[in-house]
Amino acid sequence: MAHLELDRIVQRYGAHTVVDGVGFRVDTGGIVCLLGPSGCGKTTLLRCIAGFEPIVEGEIRLDGAPVSRPGFSLPPEKRRIGMVFQDYALFPHLTVAGNIGFGLAALSGRERRARVEELLATVGLSGQERKYPHELSGGQQQRVALARALAPRPELVLLDEPFSNLDAELRERLSHEIRAILKQQGMTAILVTHDQNEAFAMADEIGLMADGTIQQWDTPYDLYHRPANRFVADFIGQGAFLPGTVADGGRIDVELGRLSPRLPLAAGRGCPVQVLLRANDIVYDECSALRAEVVHRAFRGAEFLYTLRLPSGAEAQLLVPSHHHHALGETIGIRLGVNHAVAFADDRRAPGAAR
Repeated sequence: MAHLELDRIVQRYGAHTVVDGVGFRVDTGGIVCLLGPSGCGKTTLLRCIAGFEPIVEGEIRLDGAPVSRPGFSLPPEKRRIGMVFQDYALFPHLTVAGNIGFGLAALSGRERRARVEELLATVGLSGQERKYPHELSGGQQQRVALARALAPRPELVLLDEPFSNLDAELRERLSHEIRAILKQQGMTAILVTHDQNEAFAMADEIGLMADGTIQQWDTPYDLYHRPANRFVADFIGQGAFLPGTVADGGRIDVELGRLSPRLPLAAGRGCPVQVLLRANDIVYDECSALRAEVVHRAFRGAEFLYTLRLPSGAEAQLLVPSHHHHALGETIGIRLGVNHAVAFADDRRAPGAAR
């Protein structure tokens, strides 16, 4: 059952359209993410869902009932929505227990204490109820913020860049933990972030946004392996585009060999295309006659990410175990390790020729 539905939402600031005809639905208990670069409209859309901003076109529905449409906006406090902010927004003069129980004034003292204790256990902070926010780490503060959002038993939880103030290792760990908590509680949730790793770790489905529109709404797997357009392919994951030419049977010839495209191409033989190759689509092979020059390397502990210059001058990326340590300027053997590639029209040479 759809818990949240957005129907062709438009929001403008003056003449500037920030959200342009966005529509999607979130089923009860689902966790979705609005992902995209700064300025794409994702935070504005979240604020519209929360009721902090009106909309100029379309309709937002919760459990089938309209909460926003032109000329009408149900107040945020009546939407049964919990909000987790980027800066946590904890009350510095209240203890952990005071922060979590802040929205529970309607409960008796005993009920409020029981709910706070339950949530402290849920977020892994039992015994911390008498501490103040400044006595906690960033990760602990974020758990308190989540517990406070969950305390009134909202029907929808909105998370606005909740991990951006944390270091990379803590972001990854906390995103998995918070997903588990939300799933345990059966909560419907929407995450807003510019970090695809957070999106992949938390979301069942992701809407990738650009210029106020959703470019693709899909599972993390399909966003990565089946990007709908060049923007999605550029934004998600790491890789490089190589020029190619459509060959017989719809296969594609690139500098590294012949490929079968994952997406169907409408182009005929000889048409130019651009082929996306991820770093794991190329294999390190010193027995290969095809050589490439190492022009950049990034050490990642267990792996090196090499940027390679191919004989044509085009660049590609390669992931190899870090015991294969090659110097800048060194040439190494490589070969293709992919059977299906993602290909797009080469619009610079032949607009509309393929796709």
